[in-house]
Amino acid sequence: MPRLVGINHVALEVKSVDDALEFYGRIFDLELRGRSARMAFIDIGDQFIALSEGRTQAPDRSRHFGLVVDDKEATRQALEAAGIKTQPGRGLDFLDPWGNQVQVVDYRDIQFTKAPEILRGMGLDGLAKSEHAVAELREKGLT
Repeated sequence: MPRLVGINHVALEVKSVDDALEFYGRIFDLELRGRSARMAFIDIGDQFIALSEGRTQAPDRSRHFGLVVDDKEATRQALEAAGIKTQPGRGLDFLDPWGNQVQVVDYRDIQFTKAPEILRGMGLDGLAKSEHAVAELREKGLT
């Protein structure tokens, strides 16, 4: 059977691509990969997020997607500065204006790993894993 290797992209439905680019641009440093009339593609190193204009369903509070950042606390500060409320709990979750629930995690604290050349290309070659994340990777034979 085939094995899952990773995620190429996540597609988010939004009411307006322009509004979504403005919203997410207040929180994150965005690099636009491409754009069409009803779609925008935001690079995340060797992956991307697709913003798709035309919300077809109501917000779903039970589903979410996770973004990995280089600095979770800087993300928290950017959310506060933009007036975006975070969800209660110990994590860093927020809702975008279209009801997409976003969970933010710090690269250093999770086992998800980018190849050294990808980190270097993103200007993040000094980003080291926490001892806990390294232990998780070692436990699975991935170090």
